[in-house]
Amino acid sequence: MDSLDYTPLRLRKNEERRLLAGHAWVFSNEVDIAATPIKDLTPGQPVLIEDHRGKAIGTGYANPQSLICARLVSRDKAHPFNASLLVHRLKVALSLRERLFTEPCYRLAYGESDGLPGLVVDRYGDVLVAQVTTAGMEVMQDAILEALHKAVHPKAVLWRNDSPVRELEGLDLYMRPALGEVPETVTLTEHGARFHAPLLSGQKTGWFFDQRDNRAWLARVSRGMKVLDLFSYVGAWGVQAALNGAESVTCVDASGDALESMAANAAENGVGDRVSGVKGDAFEVLKQLREDQARFDVVITDPPAFIKRRKDVKEGTAAYRRLNQMAMQVMAKDGLLIACSCSQHLEAASLEAQLWGAARHVDRSLQILARGGQAPDHPVHPAMPETAYLKAVLCRAVQA
Repeated sequence: MDSLDYTPLRLRKNEERRLLAGHAWVFSNEVDIAATPIKDLTPGQPVLIEDHRGKAIGTGYANPQSLICARLVSRDKAHPFNASLLVHRLKVALSLRERLFTEPCYRLAYGESDGLPGLVVDRYGDVLVAQVTTAGMEVMQDAILEALHKAVHPKAVLWRNDSPVRELEGLDLYMRPALGEVPETVTLTEHGARFHAPLLSGQKTGWFFDQRDNRAWLARVSRGMKVLDLFSYVGAWGVQAALNGAESVTCVDASGDALESMAANAAENGVGDRVSGVKGDAFEVLKQLREDQARFDVVITDPPAFIKRRKDVKEGTAAYRRLNQMAMQVMAKDGLLIACSCSQHLEAASLEAQLWGAARHVDRSLQILARGGQAPDHPVHPAMPETAYLKAVLCRAVQA
Protein backbone atom coordinates (compact mmCIF):
# COMPACT_ATOMS: atom_id res chain seq x y z
CA MET A 1 0.00 0.00 0.00
CA ASP A 2 1.57 3.33 -0.97
CA SER A 3 0.75 6.91 -0.02
CA LEU A 4 -1.74 7.22 -2.89
CA ASP A 5 -4.07 4.90 -0.99
CA TYR A 6 -4.32 7.31 1.92
CA THR A 7 -6.53 10.35 2.26
CA PRO A 8 -4.49 13.47 3.08
CA LEU A 9 -5.16 15.03 6.49
CA ARG A 10 -3.74 18.57 6.53
CA LEU A 11 -2.80 20.27 9.80
CA ARG A 12 -3.02 23.95 10.61
CA LYS A 13 0.16 25.98 10.79
CA ASN A 14 2.47 25.01 13.67
CA GLU A 15 0.18 22.19 14.79
CA GLU A 16 2.71 19.60 13.64
CA ARG A 17 5.22 20.48 16.36
CA ARG A 18 3.86 18.03 18.94
CA LEU A 19 3.85 15.22 16.36
CA LEU A 20 7.39 16.03 15.29
CA ALA A 21 8.41 15.88 18.94
CA GLY A 22 7.16 12.30 19.08
CA HIS A 23 3.51 12.41 20.08
CA ALA A 24 1.04 10.32 18.08
CA TRP A 25 -2.32 12.06 18.48
CA VAL A 26 -4.01 14.66 16.31
CA PHE A 27 -6.86 16.61 17.87
CA SER A 28 -9.76 17.89 15.81
CA ASN A 29 -8.92 21.56 16.44
CA GLU A 30 -5.45 21.02 14.95
CA VAL A 31 -6.76 20.11 11.50
CA ASP A 32 -7.11 22.55 8.60
CA ILE A 33 -10.75 21.72 7.92
CA ALA A 34 -10.81 23.98 4.87
CA ALA A 35 -8.15 21.87 3.18
CA THR A 36 -9.34 18.53 4.58
CA PRO A 37 -12.85 18.56 6.06
CA ILE A 38 -12.91 16.12 8.95
CA LYS A 39 -16.60 15.41 8.45
CA ASP A 40 -15.86 13.81 5.07
CA LEU A 41 -13.73 11.11 6.68
CA THR A 42 -15.09 7.75 7.81
CA PRO A 43 -14.21 6.19 11.18
CA GLY A 44 -10.99 4.22 10.86
CA GLN A 45 -10.08 5.64 7.46
CA PRO A 46 -6.32 5.47 6.61
CA VAL A 47 -4.82 8.94 6.31
CA LEU A 48 -1.57 10.59 5.29
CA ILE A 49 -0.93 13.26 7.92
CA GLU A 50 0.63 16.42 6.49
CA ASP A 51 1.85 19.72 7.90
CA HIS A 52 0.28 22.99 6.73
CA ARG A 53 2.54 23.09 3.66
CA GLY A 54 1.56 19.60 2.56
CA LYS A 55 4.76 17.89 3.73
CA ALA A 56 4.10 14.33 4.86
CA ILE A 57 4.59 13.56 8.55
CA GLY A 58 3.41 9.97 8.45
CA THR A 59 0.48 7.60 8.04
CA GLY A 60 -2.21 6.49 10.43
CA TYR A 61 -5.95 6.50 10.71
CA ALA A 62 -8.72 8.97 11.45
CA ASN A 63 -12.03 9.13 13.26
CA PRO A 64 -14.16 12.26 12.81
CA GLN A 65 -16.37 11.18 15.74
CA SER A 66 -13.56 11.44 18.28
CA LEU A 67 -11.81 14.43 19.86
CA ILE A 68 -8.60 12.60 18.96
CA CYS A 69 -9.46 12.70 15.28
CA ALA A 70 -6.34 10.92 14.02
CA ARG A 71 -3.51 8.74 15.30
CA LEU A 72 -0.07 8.60 13.76
CA VAL A 73 1.14 5.02 13.37
CA SER A 74 4.17 5.23 11.05
CA ARG A 75 6.62 8.00 10.16
CA ASP A 76 8.40 5.79 7.62
CA LYS A 77 7.25 6.19 4.01
CA ALA A 78 8.61 2.74 3.21
CA HIS A 79 6.47 1.15 5.93
CA PRO A 80 3.03 2.81 6.04
CA PHE A 81 0.20 1.77 8.33
CA ASN A 82 -1.03 -1.54 6.92
CA ALA A 83 -1.27 -5.24 7.66
CA SER A 84 2.45 -5.82 7.16
CA LEU A 85 3.32 -3.11 9.65
CA LEU A 86 1.07 -4.76 12.25
CA VAL A 87 3.06 -7.98 11.91
CA HIS A 88 6.36 -6.13 12.20
CA ARG A 89 5.31 -4.11 15.26
CA LEU A 90 3.96 -7.18 17.05
CA LYS A 91 7.18 -9.11 16.42
CA VAL A 92 9.22 -6.18 17.75
CA ALA A 93 6.98 -6.07 20.83
CA LEU A 94 7.32 -9.81 21.28
CA SER A 95 11.11 -9.64 21.14
CA LEU A 96 11.12 -7.25 24.12
CA ARG A 97 8.85 -9.46 26.23
CA GLU A 98 10.89 -12.55 25.45
CA ARG A 99 13.99 -10.74 26.71
CA LEU A 100 12.23 -9.66 29.90
CA PHE A 101 10.26 -12.74 30.92
CA THR A 102 10.99 -16.45 31.12
CA GLU A 103 7.33 -17.48 30.82
CA PRO A 104 4.91 -16.40 28.06
CA CYS A 105 2.58 -14.48 30.35
CA TYR A 106 2.68 -10.70 29.92
CA ARG A 107 1.20 -7.72 28.13
CA LEU A 108 2.29 -8.45 24.57
CA ALA A 109 1.18 -5.15 23.04
CA TYR A 110 0.66 -1.86 24.85
CA GLY A 111 -0.86 0.64 22.44
CA GLU A 112 1.15 3.69 21.47
CA SER A 113 4.20 2.54 23.41
CA ASP A 114 4.55 -0.38 21.00
CA GLY A 115 3.59 1.64 17.93
CA LEU A 116 0.11 0.10 17.94
CA PRO A 117 -2.30 2.87 19.04
CA GLY A 118 -5.67 1.49 19.99
CA LEU A 119 -4.52 -2.09 20.55
CA VAL A 120 -3.77 -3.94 23.77
CA VAL A 121 -2.98 -7.66 23.88
CA ASP A 122 -2.37 -9.76 26.99
CA ARG A 123 -0.76 -13.17 26.59
CA TYR A 124 -1.40 -16.22 28.71
CA GLY A 125 0.69 -18.85 26.96
CA ASP A 126 -1.19 -19.84 23.82
CA VAL A 127 -4.30 -17.85 24.82
CA LEU A 128 -4.53 -14.16 23.96
CA VAL A 129 -6.94 -11.47 25.16
CA ALA A 130 -7.05 -8.54 22.75
CA GLN A 131 -8.71 -5.19 23.29
CA VAL A 132 -9.34 -2.64 20.55
CA THR A 133 -10.23 0.90 21.63
CA THR A 134 -10.15 2.89 18.37
CA ALA A 135 -12.04 2.82 15.08
CA GLY A 136 -8.79 2.52 13.16
CA MET A 137 -7.92 -0.76 14.84
CA GLU A 138 -11.52 -1.94 14.75
CA VAL A 139 -11.51 -2.02 10.94
CA MET A 140 -8.18 -3.87 11.05
CA GLN A 141 -9.37 -6.76 13.22
CA ASP A 142 -8.87 -9.43 10.56
CA ALA A 143 -5.36 -8.12 9.93
CA ILE A 144 -4.68 -8.04 13.69
CA LEU A 145 -5.70 -11.68 14.04
CA GLU A 146 -3.46 -12.65 11.13
CA ALA A 147 -0.58 -10.68 12.64
CA LEU A 148 -1.07 -12.38 16.01
CA HIS A 149 -1.04 -15.75 14.27
CA LYS A 150 2.23 -14.94 12.53
CA ALA A 151 3.82 -13.60 15.73
CA VAL A 152 2.82 -16.14 18.40
CA HIS A 153 0.55 -18.81 16.82
CA PRO A 154 -2.15 -18.69 19.52
CA LYS A 155 -4.69 -21.47 20.01
CA ALA A 156 -7.36 -19.05 21.20
CA VAL A 157 -8.01 -15.31 21.02
CA LEU A 158 -10.69 -13.38 22.88
CA TRP A 159 -11.88 -9.94 21.81
CA ARG A 160 -12.46 -8.16 25.12
CA ASN A 161 -13.90 -5.04 23.52
CA ASP A 162 -16.08 -3.97 26.42
CA SER A 163 -14.06 -0.99 27.66
CA PRO A 164 -16.18 2.18 28.06
CA VAL A 165 -13.40 4.17 26.33
CA ARG A 166 -14.67 2.68 23.04
CA GLU A 167 -17.77 4.82 23.35
CA LEU A 168 -15.60 7.92 22.83
CA GLU A 169 -14.82 6.49 19.38
CA GLY A 170 -18.46 5.69 18.60
CA LEU A 171 -17.82 1.95 18.93
CA ASP A 172 -20.09 -0.73 20.36
CA LEU A 173 -19.15 -2.69 23.46
CA TYR A 174 -18.90 -6.46 23.13
CA MET A 175 -16.92 -9.53 24.08
CA ARG A 176 -16.57 -12.55 21.81
CA PRO A 177 -14.12 -15.28 20.88
CA ALA A 178 -12.09 -14.46 17.77
CA LEU A 179 -10.23 -17.74 17.46
CA GLY A 180 -10.48 -21.21 18.97
CA GLU A 181 -12.12 -22.14 22.25
CA VAL A 182 -11.44 -19.52 24.92
CA PRO A 183 -11.22 -21.03 28.43
CA GLU A 184 -13.07 -19.49 31.34
CA THR A 185 -9.80 -19.22 33.26
CA VAL A 186 -6.10 -19.35 32.47
CA THR A 187 -3.20 -20.23 34.75
CA LEU A 188 -0.13 -18.09 35.36
CA THR A 189 2.71 -17.86 37.86
CA GLU A 190 3.94 -14.67 39.52
CA HIS A 191 6.83 -14.58 42.01
CA GLY A 192 6.34 -18.26 42.69
CA ALA A 193 2.60 -18.01 43.29
CA ARG A 194 0.18 -19.84 41.00
CA PHE A 195 -3.04 -18.10 39.94
CA HIS A 196 -6.15 -18.81 37.93
CA ALA A 197 -7.29 -15.63 36.15
CA PRO A 198 -10.88 -15.34 34.83
CA LEU A 199 -10.96 -14.21 31.21
CA LEU A 200 -14.67 -14.21 30.41
CA SER A 201 -16.03 -12.92 33.71
CA GLY A 202 -13.04 -11.06 35.13
CA GLN A 203 -12.06 -7.41 35.09
CA LYS A 204 -10.34 -5.83 32.09
CA THR A 205 -8.31 -8.53 30.32
CA GLY A 206 -8.38 -10.94 33.27
CA TRP A 207 -5.17 -10.10 35.13
CA PHE A 208 -3.23 -6.97 36.06
CA PHE A 209 0.28 -7.57 34.78
CA ASP A 210 1.15 -3.91 35.36
CA GLN A 211 1.54 -4.41 39.14
CA ARG A 212 3.90 -7.37 38.80
CA ASP A 213 7.06 -5.57 39.97
CA ASN A 214 5.31 -3.72 42.80
CA ARG A 215 3.89 -6.95 44.20
CA ALA A 216 7.48 -8.12 44.64
CA TRP A 217 7.58 -5.77 47.66
CA LEU A 218 5.45 -8.29 49.53
CA ALA A 219 8.40 -10.65 49.93
CA ARG A 220 10.08 -8.06 52.17
CA VAL A 221 7.13 -6.77 54.20
CA SER A 222 4.69 -9.64 54.77
CA ARG A 223 6.32 -12.11 57.16
CA GLY A 224 4.44 -12.37 60.42
CA MET A 225 2.15 -9.48 59.53
CA LYS A 226 -1.61 -8.99 59.58
CA VAL A 227 -2.46 -7.77 56.08
CA LEU A 228 -5.50 -5.97 54.67
CA ASP A 229 -5.87 -6.11 50.88
CA LEU A 230 -8.47 -3.61 49.62
CA PHE A 231 -9.96 -3.98 46.12
CA SER A 232 -8.39 -7.42 46.15
CA TYR A 233 -9.95 -8.79 42.92
CA VAL A 234 -8.67 -12.40 42.60
CA GLY A 235 -6.03 -12.03 45.31
CA ALA A 236 -2.86 -11.11 43.44
CA TRP A 237 -1.63 -9.03 46.40
CA GLY A 238 -3.24 -10.88 49.27
CA VAL A 239 -2.37 -14.43 48.25
CA GLN A 240 1.25 -13.46 47.65
CA ALA A 241 1.37 -11.77 51.06
CA ALA A 242 0.23 -15.02 52.67
CA LEU A 243 2.68 -17.05 50.60
CA ASN A 244 5.42 -14.75 51.88
CA GLY A 245 4.60 -15.53 55.50
CA ALA A 246 1.80 -13.18 56.52
CA GLU A 247 0.10 -14.29 59.71
CA SER A 248 -3.33 -13.46 58.27
CA VAL A 249 -4.73 -11.71 55.19
CA THR A 250 -8.13 -10.09 54.82
CA CYS A 251 -9.18 -9.48 51.20
CA VAL A 252 -11.94 -6.97 50.50
CA ASP A 253 -13.82 -6.69 47.21
CA ALA A 254 -17.29 -5.67 46.09
CA SER A 255 -17.54 -8.69 43.79
CA GLY A 256 -18.52 -12.04 45.21
CA ASP A 257 -17.21 -13.77 42.09
CA ALA A 258 -13.82 -12.11 42.55
CA LEU A 259 -13.66 -13.26 46.17
CA GLU A 260 -14.53 -16.82 45.12
CA SER A 261 -11.62 -16.71 42.66
CA MET A 262 -9.40 -15.27 45.41
CA ALA A 263 -10.31 -18.12 47.75
CA ALA A 264 -9.58 -20.67 45.03
CA ASN A 265 -6.21 -19.03 44.37
CA ALA A 266 -5.40 -19.04 48.09
CA ALA A 267 -6.22 -22.76 48.26
CA GLU A 268 -4.15 -23.41 45.14
CA ASN A 269 -1.13 -21.97 46.94
CA GLY A 270 -1.79 -23.76 50.23
CA VAL A 271 -2.60 -20.61 52.21
CA GLY A 272 -6.39 -20.84 52.32
CA ASP A 273 -6.35 -21.12 56.12
CA ARG A 274 -4.69 -17.69 56.45
CA VAL A 275 -6.67 -15.78 53.82
CA SER A 276 -10.27 -14.64 54.29
CA GLY A 277 -12.60 -12.55 52.15
CA VAL A 278 -15.00 -9.73 52.98
CA LYS A 279 -17.59 -8.70 50.39
CA GLY A 280 -18.46 -5.03 50.35
CA ASP A 281 -17.58 -1.48 49.39
CA ALA A 282 -14.04 -0.76 50.57
CA PHE A 283 -14.98 2.54 52.21
CA GLU A 284 -17.87 0.95 54.12
CA VAL A 285 -15.71 -2.00 55.16
CA LEU A 286 -12.98 0.34 56.41
CA LYS A 287 -15.57 2.26 58.43
CA GLN A 288 -16.75 -0.96 60.07
CA LEU A 289 -13.20 -2.17 60.72
CA ARG A 290 -12.42 1.10 62.46
CA GLU A 291 -15.53 0.79 64.63
CA ASP A 292 -14.46 -2.75 65.48
CA GLN A 293 -11.01 -1.42 66.40
CA ALA A 294 -9.36 -3.85 63.98
CA ARG A 295 -5.65 -3.26 63.34
CA PHE A 296 -3.41 -4.36 60.48
CA ASP A 297 0.35 -4.22 60.05
CA VAL A 298 0.21 -3.87 56.26
CA VAL A 299 -2.61 -2.29 54.24
CA ILE A 300 -2.80 -2.35 50.44
CA THR A 301 -5.01 0.12 48.58
CA ASP A 302 -5.17 -0.71 44.88
CA PRO A 303 -8.48 0.75 43.67
CA PRO A 304 -9.82 1.18 40.15
CA ALA A 305 -9.20 4.61 38.63
CA PHE A 306 -10.96 7.31 40.63
CA ILE A 307 -10.07 9.83 37.89
CA LYS A 308 -11.18 8.73 34.45
CA ARG A 309 -11.29 12.19 32.85
CA ARG A 310 -9.49 15.43 33.48
CA LYS A 311 -12.65 17.02 34.84
CA ASP A 312 -12.70 14.39 37.60
CA VAL A 313 -9.29 15.36 39.03
CA LYS A 314 -10.53 17.33 42.05
CA GLU A 315 -13.16 14.80 43.14
CA GLY A 316 -10.93 11.81 42.38
CA THR A 317 -7.93 13.23 44.21
CA ALA A 318 -10.12 13.72 47.28
CA ALA A 319 -11.19 10.07 47.01
CA TYR A 320 -7.56 8.91 47.10
CA ARG A 321 -6.99 11.08 50.16
CA ARG A 322 -10.07 9.69 51.92
CA LEU A 323 -9.28 6.06 51.08
CA ASN A 324 -5.73 6.17 52.36
CA GLN A 325 -6.67 8.19 55.43
CA MET A 326 -9.24 5.57 56.36
CA ALA A 327 -6.64 2.88 55.68
CA MET A 328 -4.24 4.50 58.15
CA GLN A 329 -6.99 4.55 60.78
CA VAL A 330 -7.04 0.75 60.86
CA MET A 331 -3.25 0.35 60.88
CA ALA A 332 -1.08 -0.72 63.78
CA LYS A 333 0.95 2.01 65.43
CA ASP A 334 3.92 1.18 63.20
CA GLY A 335 2.31 0.10 59.95
CA LEU A 336 3.14 -0.15 56.27
CA LEU A 337 0.89 1.16 53.52
CA ILE A 338 1.08 0.24 49.84
CA ALA A 339 -0.94 2.93 48.09
CA CYS A 340 -1.63 2.68 44.36
CA SER A 341 -3.30 4.71 41.65
CA CYS A 342 -3.96 3.74 38.04
CA SER A 343 -5.39 7.18 37.21
CA GLN A 344 -3.30 8.69 34.45
CA HIS A 345 -4.50 12.19 35.38
CA LEU A 346 -3.17 11.90 38.95
CA GLU A 347 0.51 12.80 39.13
CA ALA A 348 2.81 10.84 41.41
CA ALA A 349 3.61 13.96 43.42
CA SER A 350 -0.09 14.57 43.97
CA LEU A 351 -0.65 11.04 45.25
CA GLU A 352 2.22 11.44 47.70
CA ALA A 353 0.85 14.81 48.81
CA GLN A 354 -2.49 13.16 49.59
CA LEU A 355 -0.73 10.43 51.56
CA TRP A 356 1.17 13.02 53.57
CA GLY A 357 -1.96 15.06 54.20
CA ALA A 358 -3.85 11.95 55.29
CA ALA A 359 -1.03 10.96 57.64
CA ARG A 360 -0.91 14.36 59.31
CA HIS A 361 -4.71 14.35 59.70
CA VAL A 362 -4.54 11.13 61.75
CA ASP A 363 -1.39 12.14 63.64
CA ARG A 364 1.03 9.84 61.86
CA SER A 365 4.46 10.51 60.47
CA LEU A 366 5.20 9.14 57.03
CA GLN A 367 8.31 7.67 55.44
CA ILE A 368 8.37 6.75 51.75
CA LEU A 369 10.32 3.51 51.38
CA ALA A 370 9.84 2.78 47.68
CA ARG A 371 8.15 4.14 44.60
CA GLY A 372 6.89 1.97 41.78
CA GLY A 373 5.28 2.23 38.37
CA GLN A 374 4.02 -0.13 35.74
CA ALA A 375 5.95 -3.28 34.85
CA PRO A 376 8.21 -3.20 31.75
CA ASP A 377 5.66 -4.99 29.59
CA HIS A 378 3.80 -1.65 29.87
CA PRO A 379 6.66 0.52 28.50
CA VAL A 380 6.34 4.29 28.70
CA HIS A 381 6.54 6.38 25.53
CA PRO A 382 8.79 9.33 26.47
CA ALA A 383 6.83 11.79 24.31
CA MET A 384 3.44 10.58 25.52
CA PRO A 385 2.84 11.03 29.24
CA GLU A 386 -0.54 9.39 28.67
CA THR A 387 1.23 6.03 28.52
CA ALA A 388 2.52 6.40 32.10
CA TYR A 389 -0.40 5.90 34.44
CA LEU A 390 0.44 3.55 37.33
CA LYS A 391 1.80 4.82 40.63
CA ALA A 392 2.58 2.73 43.70
CA VAL A 393 4.06 3.96 46.96
CA LEU A 394 5.35 1.80 49.81
CA CYS A 395 5.42 3.86 52.95
CA ARG A 396 5.68 3.56 56.70
CA ALA A 397 3.04 5.36 58.75
CA VAL A 398 4.01 5.63 62.42
CA GLN A 399 1.54 6.86 64.98
CA ALA A 400 2.85 9.84 66.91
